[in-house]
Amino acid sequence: MTRFSIVAIAALVILSAMAMPVQAQEEESVESESNVIVDVVLPVSLAFIMFSLGIGLTMEDFALIFREPKAFGVGILNQMVVLPLMGFAVATGAGLEGELAVGLIILACCPGGVTSNIITKLAKGDTALSISYTAVVSVVTVITLPIIVGLSMDHFMDGASADFEVLSLGAQMFVLTALPVAIGMGVRSYRPERADAMEGGVSKAAAGLFVIIVLAAIASEWDTLMDNIGTLGPAVVGLNVIMLTIGYQSAKLLDLEAVRATTVAIESGIQNASVGITVGGLIMAPAAGETLSTLSLPSGVYGVLMYLVIAPFLFWRRSVAADAE
Repeated sequence: MTRFSIVAIAALVILSAMAMPVQAQEEESVESESNVIVDVVLPVSLAFIMFSLGIGLTMEDFALIFREPKAFGVGILNQMVVLPLMGFAVATGAGLEGELAVGLIILACCPGGVTSNIITKLAKGDTALSISYTAVVSVVTVITLPIIVGLSMDHFMDGASADFEVLSLGAQMFVLTALPVAIGMGVRSYRPERADAMEGGVSKAAAGLFVIIVLAAIASEWDTLMDNIGTLGPAVVGLNVIMLTIGYQSAKLLDLEAVRATTVAIESGIQNASVGITVGGLIMAPAAGETLSTLSLPSGVYGVLMYLVIAPFLFWRRSVAADAE
């Protein structure tokens, strides 16, 4: 690894350490081991994952929104408006309560991330458009996610947002998501040869961190998961299926070609579970003796089950694309 690479990654670690949880720092009953995971491991991992996204981006990816306004507009509307509303509807319809319901809303507010870009490529969608969605939404959610989560806490947790600091969470999300993306883009812009050399290894490391985060979330909250799997599992799968369907059909309704409709569907239905898991810990500290917050559990379950849902859609789109060639 080059000296420049080490400096860039070290900067991410320092910035992540600055983002202390909104509620966790007030919870003295949490064991120190849990605090290390919530306060350090998750934020640093998320920052690195977002850096891996940024190192593959250029300003041209943002410019695409002006060249493809209809395709970009319907996707953004689905992600920023329809998805949170569907998250609320699914949480209510599935009978989720309290922290699990709010956790599902957190998931519904998360951007797509690198995962949606990879799935779009595999599904023969418009990868450039997918990257543009991810780049823009990763920045916008710094503002929208804290506001929507605060409202959901009022509804599902009996006004628990009274002690919830929207601006503080927004600032932490900026440090952990938007800023690492910007650093990655800076590396790409000013040191393109270094970015090319780093990108493969960074992407693989980010993928490994994503898997570890998801598995840790499920393992640490296994008892809670088993107690709620009858409602949480169908809720997570239902949200995924609903948004894939809405995404694809809304794009076709606007006469977008299949390749872009595929992209809109994936960006509407696939969220970055690592963001949801980390944000859950930032908002509320784990219970005594637990590793992660219950708010993180829906995102952890989603990180596994989404592949079961997206697989049939992926094979369908690949087979249709192959027949069209």
